[in-house]
Amino acid sequence: MTETTREDPILFEKRGHVAILTLNRPRVMNAVNRALWFGAGEAIDEFAADPAMKVLIITGAGERAFCAGSDLKAKAAGEMEFTAEEWARWGYAGIIRHFVPKPVIAAVNGLALGGGTEIALSCDLIVAAEHASIGLPEPLHGQIAGAGGLLRLPRQIPLKVAMNTILTGEFMSAEEAKGWGLVNDVVPAGELIDKALEKAEKICAASPAAIRASKETVYRGLEVPLDFPGEAWKINQSFIDIVEAGPDSKEGAKAFAEKRHPVWKS
Repeated sequence: MTETTREDPILFEKRGHVAILTLNRPRVMNAVNRALWFGAGEAIDEFAADPAMKVLIITGAGERAFCAGSDLKAKAAGEMEFTAEEWARWGYAGIIRHFVPKPVIAAVNGLALGGGTEIALSCDLIVAAEHASIGLPEPLHGQIAGAGGLLRLPRQIPLKVAMNTILTGEFMSAEEAKGWGLVNDVVPAGELIDKALEKAEKICAASPAAIRASKETVYRGLEVPLDFPGEAWKINQSFIDIVEAGPDSKEGAKAFAEKRHPVWKS
């Protein structure tokens, strides 16, 4: 899986505790075809299963586009048909419903169009190049943003702002997206991967068990009541119990008291 060539639709690299998944079809703006779909899904499975890997970065090849959505030529040729089982396994592009308990960072290196925006929305953090932009223009072509755009965007930015993007098809610049809290950082294109790696390394310094529990608590808790009947607190307590029963909780406190860096066991 980690052995790739320039012709591969995805590239998958491991740098220390960080994995980088690159959508590698720059001639067609990294548009999604079957090969990219299954290649990305398999790479994420490999990342999830490797205990040495702590953070995943998803980016696109080149500076023109992060991902332009589906490869319409492949679709017209009947090459984008999936069985119900294939679709349900990972969701669009092998990514958008492919939950892993470890953090995922989108490094948006250019245009994120339709499915490209939906891939970015599925990630936990977004770092974008200054020239990057996002958009969901599907209604202009008689379609809807059915790979999570209509579900995730209104949960991540104000409803009226999301509806403007959804209904008009207008693009949002990286700086605009940052202003609405959708993008964490905007940097020059040449600094994009370094910035994503910098964020990843900060995450890697924390307890892996605590990071996994924190991510799952957030996403499980988002859609359940907080105060009455208080289902969110039950989720919160269940993960507190898991983390406190593990070795990292004791190691973190001991390392703090001894004024040294912790050595995580999880």
